[in-house]
Amino acid sequence: MTEQARFMLIASPLMENSPAFDRAAALAKAQDAALHIVAFDFLEGLATASLVNRDALEQMRLGYVERHRQWLEDQARPLRKIGVTVTTEVVWVERPLQEILIHLKEQPMTLVIKALQHESLLSRMMFTPLDIHLLRECPVPLHFVSNVQHALPRRIVAAVDPFHRDGQYEGFNDRILHEAVKLGTACNAQVDVVYAYDLSSIGADEFGFGDATKFFSSTKAKTLFDAQGEAFNALAERNGIPPEQRHMVMGNPAKVLSSYADAYNVDVIVMGRVGHRGIGRLIGSTVEHLLYKMPCSVWVVSPEVIEE
Repeated sequence: MTEQARFMLIASPLMENSPAFDRAAALAKAQDAALHIVAFDFLEGLATASLVNRDALEQMRLGYVERHRQWLEDQARPLRKIGVTVTTEVVWVERPLQEILIHLKEQPMTLVIKALQHESLLSRMMFTPLDIHLLRECPVPLHFVSNVQHALPRRIVAAVDPFHRDGQYEGFNDRILHEAVKLGTACNAQVDVVYAYDLSSIGADEFGFGDATKFFSSTKAKTLFDAQGEAFNALAERNGIPPEQRHMVMGNPAKVLSSYADAYNVDVIVMGRVGHRGIGRLIGSTVEHLLYKMPCSVWVVSPEVIEE
């Protein structure tokens, strides 16, 4: 007998409902998973109020946490009525990232769900938002929910790069597709796979050309294109994606994926992030760049931990 899957929904510290609640409930119901809703509270004004004595501050903090706990229970009640096993928790912590990672170690989850918190470009340049920290460090699949049309996804796209030259990520595209197909099966949704290939990012010198225009006018460009097509089709074939649901599109990956999602009313795009342990940085920036620009929700798959 397999152990029941467990999802974690990270709720806002401001007692705000969001489409992430509906998405989490729908996914948990569809996959017969237990749902743990947790809020990591910290209100700067309450924590630093200088005109109130310490005992009064503690009572205010406890009161807020208790109100939030009751609010989460109110949100959980209708979910339990539809058969979803739901637990709730409120944690008072100033820096939630480390507490989230500790939770994931102590209470293993198969998925983390969170409403995407939109931040301005200036804000992201000055301070790294929690969403970006999670994107870089969350060890399990991470679902950022935004612009929800359907609580249960109806159309899913897996974004792959089967021509990745870094051998340490071999098999990662299969994991991305496996995750997308598993989600599509649970939701009875259509799964398409998109490979946005950008030949302009290839250094002409690695093919013996000092001038990139000569490369693109040569037979080597067609040879490379054919090789990419073969790798892409082989990847899709072994993961059961029929030919009519495979799309190989030339262009900047971020622009291609965003335009495709908008044109075809995609509910969720499944992408992979790659990085080096201990650095917490992305190799390439497609996922991070797309996170705030996609017209749909994003499902991020992390690679297996790679030892340095």
